[in-house]
Amino acid sequence: MTVQNSRPSLVVDELRVSFSGFVAVDGVSFDAHPGEVRFLIGPNGAGKTTCIDAITGLSRGEGSARLGDVEVLGKPVHRVTRLGIGRTFQTASVFEELSVMQNLDIACGISRGPLSLLAPRREIPAAVEDALVEIGLQDQREQAAGSLSHGQKQWLEIGMLLVQQPKALLLDEPVAGMSHDERTATGELLQRIARERVVVVVEHDMDFIRRFASRVTVLHQGKVLSEGSIEQVQADPRVQDVYLGTAAAVVQDEED
Repeated sequence: MTVQNSRPSLVVDELRVSFSGFVAVDGVSFDAHPGEVRFLIGPNGAGKTTCIDAITGLSRGEGSARLGDVEVLGKPVHRVTRLGIGRTFQTASVFEELSVMQNLDIACGISRGPLSLLAPRREIPAAVEDALVEIGLQDQREQAAGSLSHGQKQWLEIGMLLVQQPKALLLDEPVAGMSHDERTATGELLQRIARERVVVVVEHDMDFIRRFASRVTVLHQGKVLSEGSIEQVQADPRVQDVYLGTAAAVVQDEED
């Protein structure tokens, strides 16, 4: 496959992560491309979050993780960020005492020098205005981030990554604790931002996965168990045995 530098893909090959002799990720390979919402799923302890920790420099990994032509595995967190990979955690990290606009503006200024950061802004950067529209918080721009709903805080954190013009976003359980409407809005947001960049989502919410996943990689005990569309992996007997059987049955019962 030919990779375009303007819209690079993320290709992970034989990723291995171990902690004091315990192998948490054992030879995991997957790829993710702009235009799709890519999911990593599996039971607790399967190695999902550890995979994205290794890609983003939070854990030491062996193997390869390439964004376009660039190897990112083994680089420190700040270098990975500068290469265009943004990452969120299960709990949103925002400056709660500051407004939505101020949060986005600070994130937008990460690449600016110290003297530039101290200077007052003459106008709002276009990236900030664009992010406000993308995450749907135009009406909350002057609202303190701490007063936002749980879902809105997650959207704000995604917006704080978008203003940095990332090439790839790795999201760890972005809809945990959200209402049904917030989960729907988040899925639609991920579909929009995936049009131009890589989006990889670690998630447990099967209904959310069924509605918004383009492709799914199922991990179990640190290895790839199955891969394909959600329909393909749900039909895989191995996946049903270790993970999806009960969840899929519950979802089917609810639909019936």
